[in-house]
Amino acid sequence: MHAVGISRHAGTPAVRTAVVWDVLSAVLAERVAATGRDRLDIVDAGGGTGGFAVPLADLGHAVTVVDPSPDSLAALERRAAEAGVQVRALQGDAADLGELLPSGGADLVLCHSVLEYVEDPIGAVTAMADLLREGGVISVLAANPLAAALHRAFAGRFDEARRALDDPEGRWGDRDPTPRRFTREALERLLTVTGFAPGEVHGVRIFADLVPSRLLDGEPGAARALVDLEQAAAVHPVLRDIATQLHVLGHR
Repeated sequence: MHAVGISRHAGTPAVRTAVVWDVLSAVLAERVAATGRDRLDIVDAGGGTGGFAVPLADLGHAVTVVDPSPDSLAALERRAAEAGVQVRALQGDAADLGELLPSGGADLVLCHSVLEYVEDPIGAVTAMADLLREGGVISVLAANPLAAALHRAFAGRFDEARRALDDPEGRWGDRDPTPRRFTREALERLLTVTGFAPGEVHGVRIFADLVPSRLLDGEPGAARALVDLEQAAAVHPVLRDIATQLHVLGHR
């Protein structure tokens, strides 16, 4: 099955999320089969403007987005209205999840581009674990320090590339807007210490961030070919580890 995001969002954005959608599509099918319920309960922690939440709601699932930004939640509500779906929007941080939502009420929790910014990643994932039912799944997407080093080097910032490799949090300097990044091993350790069994790690945006958009716009079939390349490379033992982001599931 091709990713949900491919059919709904043409062009580069779909390419950038295709691998994640492929994994999520399989998770949704597995959870529907295991629970006997077509409508799953999904929490998108830090879900912002609804790039994942709205398509998931359009598939018939009950989706709640928790995000600290009122502007992002307003944009989410507009996007949901335009799509003709309902998404519950709650303002709050990862630290607030236990106060905002009941324990054991979710089948799937999305934690995408969140752990880089929270003060306490272990505490945040622990709070998300408490939201899940037995057999539930967390989907974690996080920035990769090896990719940061590559991208700084491609920009001619060789000292910054070296810092990204040496820094414990994968930062390339004081002006780096990302507070921390996670290697594959770090994500697997984080999930393990918070009570999850880590699944296979996938690389996301291995080539997509390196290909000029004009190549995708100007060549018929280029976007589909790049998606196929990203999907093939996502679990390659070398290419996966240099992806811009790493995606991993944790099973309760």
